[in-house]
Amino acid sequence: MEVSAEQPQRTLQCPIYQEWTLPDGRAWTQFYRLNDGFLLRFPGFADYQLDANAVTVRCIPVPGTSADTVWHLYHNQVLPLALSHQGLLVFHASAVEIRGRAVAFLGASHKGKSTIAASFASNGFAFLTDDGLVLEHSDEDGWQALPSQPSIRLWGDSQRALIAPDAPAAPALEFTTKGRFLSNPDLAYSHEARTLKCLYLLGDGSASTPTFEDIPPSDALIELVKHSFLLDLDERQMLAEHFDELVSLVGEVPCVRFDYPRRFDTLPEVRACLLADLRGRGE
Repeated sequence: MEVSAEQPQRTLQCPIYQEWTLPDGRAWTQFYRLNDGFLLRFPGFADYQLDANAVTVRCIPVPGTSADTVWHLYHNQVLPLALSHQGLLVFHASAVEIRGRAVAFLGASHKGKSTIAASFASNGFAFLTDDGLVLEHSDEDGWQALPSQPSIRLWGDSQRALIAPDAPAAPALEFTTKGRFLSNPDLAYSHEARTLKCLYLLGDGSASTPTFEDIPPSDALIELVKHSFLLDLDERQMLAEHFDELVSLVGEVPCVRFDYPRRFDTLPEVRACLLADLRGRGE
């Protein structure tokens, strides 16, 4: 990625074609089409210009935006969108390694993806990604979950429950109060791609005990579309190819609805139940 000193956040003549918002309704990411590609705007922080193939990226940060924020937005927001545009499957999901296989957790914001990944990672099961799961298909090994940044972002209550007070942390970011904790011997990280064993779709936390429900492939397909990173929803050929890849994925990898009470004292039971579910699937 190139970082430019051009004037940031200038008014654009082209309309916004897609927008992601924060829970309070404020704009988080604005998507523009340019003559030669795309522009992703994070209002108040930075613009990222991508070429038509999403291969090259140029960042124009707002003065005062830290280098850590510039690179974090690139790795966790822009790069997943670029990789999906290049033909990879990329999901809003965390993933951990269990007995040599990858297990992924999909869900909307605040559903507990990072917390459950950190819970496993702090108990000896290495995490591959906190959010932004990239999958690549191999004829020999099936769907491979690729590792991403070796850090996990957690809200304060999850930090206090799962992370040691002296754990190594990355610098704070301007746009969030979440802490960002680096992998260490007590927060295991996997540097190697792992074959994907199972996709768990997180529920809303209303279950009184851990529950598992297999999702039929047709319903799983709809859920995976909801949690996909997609740069251009109007490019029909690319969407058709993406859909074909999803059909292949749900035909090979089970998708399971997984709910559990969102209390930290239940996490040991949650981990044990999930491990038992995997054993029942031949793990």
